[in-house]
Amino acid sequence: MRLAGVGMEHALIIGASGGIGAALTDALEARGAGVTRLSRSADGLDIIDEASVSTVLGALGGPYDRIIVASGILGTPEKSIAALDATEMARVFAVNAIGPALVLKHAQRLIPRDRVCRIAVLTARVGSIGDNTMGGWYSYRAAKAAANQIVHTAAIEIGRKRREAVVVALHPGTVATPFTEGYPAHKKVEASEAAENLLRVMDGLGPSDTGGFFDWAGKVVPW
Repeated sequence: MRLAGVGMEHALIIGASGGIGAALTDALEARGAGVTRLSRSADGLDIIDEASVSTVLGALGGPYDRIIVASGILGTPEKSIAALDATEMARVFAVNAIGPALVLKHAQRLIPRDRVCRIAVLTARVGSIGDNTMGGWYSYRAAKAAANQIVHTAAIEIGRKRREAVVVALHPGTVATPFTEGYPAHKKVEASEAAENLLRVMDGLGPSDTGGFFDWAGKVVPW
């Protein structure tokens, strides 16, 4: 963590040891922001264990001008519904949907009341029901769709008490990290470029955009 001074942006990155999380941290620190980076490997933060989330986030002082949940897993993408495995599906849901929900639950006290703050959960375009024309990937698609609903619902509730809060789901694109090594032949961008894209999109969002789902270029993604 870099200590933040007066006038400096305070940011919290959940999943900071991953490819995108680390790149986001580096990009924010290059801007001069004070960044608190949290991960399971470095801080023991297990986002699917509420006691862990409560303890780790409860030890933070805040408030933060920017909070990004960059954790997630792909699991084993199913090519057909016959390939579904209940245990694996539950694991994918736990990390990609329940984890972000627990972070949002326990991060509310870290959000300032007197200024704009931006909270983003990295989901994925494949979580869009309206954009699904290919099928497959049942567990990952459904978990990301659930995460989108959680973000949208939390944005409504948070906005009642913190009218300047911006809570959104973001699709980072296909990023060249170990996470996407098994992806089909999609065009990939480096994590550093993806981080800059995401921060640029976040910077351009205001309270009227809260609850939305946006891609790396700032375009609205259908639910």
